[in-house]
Amino acid sequence: MLFLPTELPGVFVIEPEPTGDDRGLFARTYCAEEFARHGLCTQWAQCNVSFNTRAGTLRGMHWQAAPDEEVKLVRCTAGAALDVVADARPDSPTYRKWVAVELTAANRRAVYIPGGYAHGFQTRADGTELFYQMSAFYVPGAARGARWDDPALGIAWPPCDRRVIAPRDLSFPDLPT
Repeated sequence: MLFLPTELPGVFVIEPEPTGDDRGLFARTYCAEEFARHGLCTQWAQCNVSFNTRAGTLRGMHWQAAPDEEVKLVRCTAGAALDVVADARPDSPTYRKWVAVELTAANRRAVYIPGGYAHGFQTRADGTELFYQMSAFYVPGAARGARWDDPALGIAWPPCDRRVIAPRDLSFPDLPT
């Protein structure tokens, strides 16, 4: 696996290194030893799936507050999505900075997201599914969100004819200044 650092501290794009033959391919998508060598989480409390019927579905920007922060490892198992990670830690020098990664079933990439970062995505194809490994259990009282179109974030979401956004996500505030 390749661990590609991003502009945000602790956020990595993880690319498998497939080997193939006439049968297809084989690739490791997770190895506790390799993750530990990079100082990354190796304990996962739960796994989740987000299935999205329509292209243009936007979910985010979500995180859990301390002390219930979650580390996430997110990959696309069907379809395609633009995955976005934004620094939601007010004391961080990269506060409100964001990175976007194209996750597709074909490229098999994953994004590693430390606690304290907001996460969201917009689907690029009908029938897109994202698979999450989570380091902590979901705690409803710790759930936080920021507006997907917060002008201070300035996320460059892909244009689309019709976005599908849940009322909860539409009601989130901007990140504090």
